[in-house]
Amino acid sequence: MMIAVQAGVVHDLATSGLSEPDYEVLSTLVEAPEMMSTLHAQAQKMGWSRSRLSRHAGRMEARELIRRDPDPADGRGCLLVLAPLGLDALREATAVHLESVRRRFADRLDARDLLDIVRISGKLAHAPEPGLRDGGRE
Repeated sequence: MMIAVQAGVVHDLATSGLSEPDYEVLSTLVEAPEMMSTLHAQAQKMGWSRSRLSRHAGRMEARELIRRDPDPADGRGCLLVLAPLGLDALREATAVHLESVRRRFADRLDARDLLDIVRISGKLAHAPEPGLRDGGRE
């Protein structure tokens, strides 16, 4: 189910000129203070390796969606900064993304279905790891 919805959303998102990773970088970067973040903090927030984000950031920088500035607090690091073109692209893509998720997922469910998803998600989010009891104590 998730794969079918995600594949459709990715397809729809491509019409805005952004890939799913582009959208993820921009949508998390816009939430950062002053729309900038260290490469390390951004990679951690996204669950990506720093090298993966650095390579992808280079491609996004070439398209002027973001820019990389030196990090004054760490001479070896850099700051990822949301560029004006990136903010415009994100605004356009967000409308496409929301409409796609709504059409492919939310509109197909009734209120009870949505409540069930919330209930099940809550159980999964607070469940101990498989094989562990009492939150990790055997």
